[in-house]
Amino acid sequence: MNTLRLPSPDGAVAPYTLTGVPADTSPLPPAHSRVAFAAAHVVADPSAPNAPGAPARLDWEATLAFRHHLWNQGLGVADAMDTAQRGMGLDWETTAELIRRSGAEAAARGAALACGVGTDQLASSDVDLESVITAYGEQLDVVQGAGATPVLMASRALAAVAGGPGDYAKAYGRLLQRAERPVILHWLGTAFDPALAGYWGFADPAEAIEPVAALIAEHADAVEGIKVSLLDAALEIRLRRLLPEGVRLYTGDDFDYPDLVLGDEHGHSHALLGIFAAIAPAAARALAALDEGDTDRYRALMDPTVPLARHLFAAPTFYYKTGITFLAWLNGHQKGFHMVGGLHSARDLPHLAQALRLADAAGVLSDPDLATARMRSLLQVSGVDQ
Repeated sequence: MNTLRLPSPDGAVAPYTLTGVPADTSPLPPAHSRVAFAAAHVVADPSAPNAPGAPARLDWEATLAFRHHLWNQGLGVADAMDTAQRGMGLDWETTAELIRRSGAEAAARGAALACGVGTDQLASSDVDLESVITAYGEQLDVVQGAGATPVLMASRALAAVAGGPGDYAKAYGRLLQRAERPVILHWLGTAFDPALAGYWGFADPAEAIEPVAALIAEHADAVEGIKVSLLDAALEIRLRRLLPEGVRLYTGDDFDYPDLVLGDEHGHSHALLGIFAAIAPAAARALAALDEGDTDRYRALMDPTVPLARHLFAAPTFYYKTGITFLAWLNGHQKGFHMVGGLHSARDLPHLAQALRLADAAGVLSDPDLATARMRSLLQVSGVDQ
């Protein structure tokens, strides 16, 4: 029986028996009524140095295999994004290699791939607006060279040097003119990165909605969509309704994604979500049900994943990567529970235990026996007797 003694936040330890029902992970084609990307993490090489501040050392085989797992579920892959620890352990040199390798894998199977374009190669002590634009351009060239859709990520450096909305308009205008194919813009809220406060030149994100929509309208031919990760469904819907025809709103709201993707009589969001990497089998089948107009089945599959998502993305939200990696380990996608920069220590054992309970309830454990064995080993080495 898959029973474990799991700790809780109050310090109590109590038995928990998994349902034992494995998730269906058989291959699926991409959905046609929604465009969906799962933001993928990177797998650290457990035998290599991956200390805080050290260059990242990846298990390339496992890292790329995880991307094939997502493609097999009919999802696109969003790579080299914040889920892959951009700005939290993944250095630019390794990021560029990741983009090139993922690009080659995507091209070989004709799969959807979008990759993050940022400015994280910059030294923080020597930054001005022109150097930010140049850094963005260097990374844009790497992503375009890999054949991926560029995602112009929100930049800490740009947030630090921009003097107001005009500087954002200048930077993005120059980059959009340089892009060889339509790009996805990226609006990441402060819950994900406090250094992005005041992005687009406005202290209140609500004040930026119309200016962002106007920027997109001005460059509509160069913008494929915008990913919005504000964790504010009302603001996302407001922006969505202002977008020019043909420009997609990709929800990055890992709290409210079922409603936003389902949409209403005025439209719907597409998806570019970190949580989709953890719930890929359920998300893919929910989208397939939506293709068939079966909203009841969509809800039955998607809604049970929300408690898990809200737990993984709980404050401090930027540590959600630890939970994503933890579940990938439980599901057999990597040999060990390790992360670059030592970030596997960012969530405590009660948090991880609750993630297991909620993943089990959501039906996203592909092999409950393996998950039980791996969790038992973690509990035992952590001093929780089984």
